[in-house]
Amino acid sequence: MPTIHSTALVDPGAEIAADAEIGPFALIGPKVCIGAGTRIGAHAVVTGRTRIGADNRIHPFSVIGGEPQDKKYGGEDTALEIGDRNVIREYCTLHVGTVQDGGVTRVGSDNWIMAYVHIAHDCQVGDHTTFANNAQLAGHVHVGDWAVLGGYTGVHQFVRIGAHVMTGISSVVLQDVPPYVLVAGNPARPHGINAEGLRRRGFDSARIAALRTAYRLLYRSGHSLDQARDALRAQGADRPEAASDLDLLREFLERPGRGIVRP
Repeated sequence: MPTIHSTALVDPGAEIAADAEIGPFALIGPKVCIGAGTRIGAHAVVTGRTRIGADNRIHPFSVIGGEPQDKKYGGEDTALEIGDRNVIREYCTLHVGTVQDGGVTRVGSDNWIMAYVHIAHDCQVGDHTTFANNAQLAGHVHVGDWAVLGGYTGVHQFVRIGAHVMTGISSVVLQDVPPYVLVAGNPARPHGINAEGLRRRGFDSARIAALRTAYRLLYRSGHSLDQARDALRAQGADRPEAASDLDLLREFLERPGRGIVRP
C-alpha cells in the first residue's frame, strides 16, 4: 500500500503505486496517476488528468496539473504527462494542455526543476534539463534535451529552445535558440556555444571545434539562413566525428518557428 499521510486528501479515483508516498496536507485529484517510488511533498496539489512516472520527487506547495492560464480554455479534458526521476522543487506550477495544440503538456525524465518554475500549457520539455529558480515558460514552448535555463529566464510562447542550450540569468527569449548556443540578455542574444556544458557531457575537443565552426557559419559569416544550412550540410560531410551533432543543428534550423535569435 502507498504511504499516505493521514491529513492528505486523495480522491478514490486516483491511481497511486504501492510504494509511492503522499505527504501531509497534499491534495490528489481523481484523474491522477502516480508511479512507483514517487514522493509528493506536503501541501502539494496534483490535479487534472495528470500522469506522473516513477521515482519523481515533488516538493511542498507545487501545483501539478492545474488548468491552463489561457482564456480560450473551456474545461476540456486535457492532460499533463511527466516522466521518471524528475525533481520538482517548491512552488512550481505545471499546467495541462489545451485543445488548440496537442492537448498534452509533457515533461520528460531526469529533469532538475528548481523553485518557482512555471511550465505553461502545451509545453514540451525533453530529458536532463535544468531550470533554475523562477524560469518561466509561456504556452507551447519546446525545450530540448540537456538545456539549462538560468534563473529568471522568461521564454515567449511558441519559442523553441534547442538541445544543449544555456541561457544566462534574467534572459528574455523571444525567438528560437538553436542547439548548443549560449544566450543572454533582454532580448536574448547569442554569445557562442555552450562549450563548458558540452565538455561536461562528454563532447570531445573535435566535436566542440566543429560546433564552434558551425556557430561562426551561422552567425559570423554573413550567410543567409538558407546559405548557412547548406554550409552546415557540407561541414557535416567533412567532419564525420561531429556529423550527428551538426545534423541536429541543421534539422532544427529547417523547421519553421519564430526565427532564430540574432546578435
